[in-house]
Amino acid sequence: MRLGLQLGYWGAAPPAGAGELVVEAERAGFDAVFTAESWGSDAFTPLAWWGARTERVLLGTSVVQLSARTPAACAMHALTLDHLSGGRAVLGLGVSGPQVVEGWYGGPFGKPLARTREYVSIVRQVLARQAPVRNDGPHHPLPYTGPGSVGLGKSLRPITHPLRADLPVWLGAEGPRNVALAAEIADGWLAVYWSPRLAATYEEWLAEGFARPGARRTRDGFTVAASCQVVVTDDPAPAVAGMKQTMALYLGGMGAPGMNFHADVFARMGYAAEVAEIAALFAEGRRDAAAAAVPDELVADTAIIGPAGHVREEVARWEKAGVGMLLVGCADVGQVRTLADTLATE
Repeated sequence: MRLGLQLGYWGAAPPAGAGELVVEAERAGFDAVFTAESWGSDAFTPLAWWGARTERVLLGTSVVQLSARTPAACAMHALTLDHLSGGRAVLGLGVSGPQVVEGWYGGPFGKPLARTREYVSIVRQVLARQAPVRNDGPHHPLPYTGPGSVGLGKSLRPITHPLRADLPVWLGAEGPRNVALAAEIADGWLAVYWSPRLAATYEEWLAEGFARPGARRTRDGFTVAASCQVVVTDDPAPAVAGMKQTMALYLGGMGAPGMNFHADVFARMGYAAEVAEIAALFAEGRRDAAAAAVPDELVADTAIIGPAGHVREEVARWEKAGVGMLLVGCADVGQVRTLADTLATE
C-alpha cells in the first residue's frame, strides 16, 4: 500500500510544522504529499514551498477546485510545478459544491460532469502542446466569442514546453456518475470516505467508465487513492471521538440542505437515518449532539484506528479491495514515523 500525506487546507492561519511533516514523510518512505483548498488557502503554493525541501515524493492536489481557475490557468500551475519538482506533480481536480462555486467563485454549478469533461480536455491539450488549444463546448469556449468579446481571441499553445504530456490527472468524485467519469477520462480517483464494505459497488462504477469508447486507461493502470484516517493506538476512543466531530461537520455543515454530496456517500452505505439526524442536530447548532449521533460503525467503515496489528490487517484488507494509495493526515512527526514503521515491509 502506498501512502500519501494529506496536509489538507488551512484554517485561520498556516499550520505549524507542516514543512517538517513533509520532510519526515519523505524520509519515512511515504510516496506522496497532498494539499487541498476550500475558500481560503490555495493548494498549489504550499506544494511549491514545502515541496522544495523534498526530492522524491509526488506532489499532488487533493483537490483543486475547477471553478477557482480557468482550465488553461490550472494547466499553467500544473506544468510549472511539474518542472520545478522534476516531474513529481499530480493534478487532483474536483467540482466542489454549489455553495462554494456560486457563492465564492461566482460561477454556475450546473452540469458538473460536462464542465469537468471540458476542463480536463483543455488541460490535456495544454500539456500535450501539439496544437493551439481550442474548445467548442459551452462551458469553457476557446477562443471566447460570447458576450463582451471584442473578437480578437486567438488559439494559443503554451510558451513553456510542459515537462510531461501525461502528467497524472486524478478526479475527486463521490457519486456513481462522477466515479465512472474519472475512470473514463482520468488517471486516478481521489475517493473521500471510501469503505471496503462497498468495494464491489465502486468497482461496478469504475467498470462502467473503463468500458466507454476512448477510455484513457484500464483498471490495472488506474489509481484509487482513498482518504483514510489511520491511527495506530492501543486506546482508540479519543481518536474515534475526534473523527466523529469531523464527520458531523461534513455530514451536517458541508453542502446545502438537499445537496450534500458527503451525506449522500453515507446514505449509500446504509446510514440514511443517522445522516438525517446528524444534519438536523447540526442545523440546530447542537454540534456536540451531532457528533454523538455518529455511530461507531460509521467511523469504522471509513477509518482505520487501533493497535498496530489491527492497522496492518485493515490496510491489507483495503488494498485487496482495490485501494492503491491511502491519503492520511498526521498531527506530528511522531505519527508519521509510527505509521510508516507499522506498515513497513521486510
